[in-house]
Amino acid sequence: MRKIIRGLLVAAAAVASALAYSGLPERVPVHWNLSGEVDRYGSRTEALLLMPLMMLAVWGLMRLLPRIDPLRANYAKFAGTYELLIDAILAMLFLIHVGILLGASGAPDSVTIVVRLAVGAMFVVLGNVMPRTRQNWFIGVRTPWTLASARVWEKTHRVGGYAFVVLGILVLLTAPLAPQVGMPFLTAGIVVVALGTVVYSYLEWRKEQANGA
Repeated sequence: MRKIIRGLLVAAAAVASALAYSGLPERVPVHWNLSGEVDRYGSRTEALLLMPLMMLAVWGLMRLLPRIDPLRANYAKFAGTYELLIDAILAMLFLIHVGILLGASGAPDSVTIVVRLAVGAMFVVLGNVMPRTRQNWFIGVRTPWTLASARVWEKTHRVGGYAFVVLGILVLLTAPLAPQVGMPFLTAGIVVVALGTVVYSYLEWRKEQANGA
């Protein structure tokens, strides 16, 4: 069933590209800065094909990762969570694709709004699934300290899960704001949560070492 849903998402992205084709000029905006301003133009083909191809690549890559991970045995412990994560990433990329097409069609403000909505929703999903992951080399907060201790991994991902849910909700609430406000907030939030989980994992590892000593 999940394969069908993922196939439909990729197909929907391709259909969206086909519907937008005739309305796009030869040169279209394909990248926006944190202020929501276009900082790179590309061909119509790039705008139409980039995200559908990326969706296929991400789907294939995430099917491959469990097979090459030295900790591959742990994937069986969170298989359902991993599958949900694939669904969420593909859905996020699809929404970003729609935003890019809208922006290329002459609705520039829609790009950053859709991107923030997609990323915010992704953070909420990520925050909910993080505590259910187990040690691996590709998904989650992978620091030397979380990989060295299953306990540190679990505590870091529990705390990180709450942080990502809060960040996701805040990003969703600020999505309608001007890009000059919303995009820097998104970037700053990602940096704070990412650095915070890394520091937390180290402190928990130090605590574990002290208690073990």
